[in-house]
Amino acid sequence: MSHVLVLGANGQIAREAIDLFLKETDVRLTLYLRKSSRLGNIDSNRARVIDGDVMDQVKLKDAMNGVDVVYVNLAGDLEQYARTIVETMKSVGVKRLIFISSMGIYDEVPGQKYSSILDPYRKAASIVEASDLDYTILRPAWFTRSNEIDYEITQKGEPFKGREVSCKSVAALVVKLAESPELEIRRSLGVSKPH
Repeated sequence: MSHVLVLGANGQIAREAIDLFLKETDVRLTLYLRKSSRLGNIDSNRARVIDGDVMDQVKLKDAMNGVDVVYVNLAGDLEQYARTIVETMKSVGVKRLIFISSMGIYDEVPGQKYSSILDPYRKAASIVEASDLDYTILRPAWFTRSNEIDYEITQKGEPFKGREVSCKSVAALVVKLAESPELEIRRSLGVSKPH
């Protein structure tokens, strides 16, 4: 049974992923977030909840001990978060990383120009890509709340397809990658609903 650490466990995609992990897999979870009370009651003997800040390396290192996959679903100082997460994973010996970023960080969305608002996402992705980790970066389109799993992926260097994707679709891809850690290693994937 694999063990997944979810950093930013209160995020939209993370909440969907946690639900899928608990309903459809036997994966054990460590849910890491600043205010665990936001999650409510996670009724599972397979989930441990930790109140913590990603910048607290001591607590983060403790949370990473014994995990197989680190799944990152954060907002804020992404560049610094990415640096801290990569360093901590190296020190603990965890290799598999799934990192949520944003579409547009490589100027790959047809008809749209790169915007400086994406700088934190691009810088974080660069830190992850420069590491020796077995990473997969996900670059989702605009989120919808649709209760569907329907997505297609594009590789880095290919034009992005679509404009939106359901949170549940991205979560399903996260679960698939966590359960099959050999898939899409050292890749950056655009994720959108087929049109």
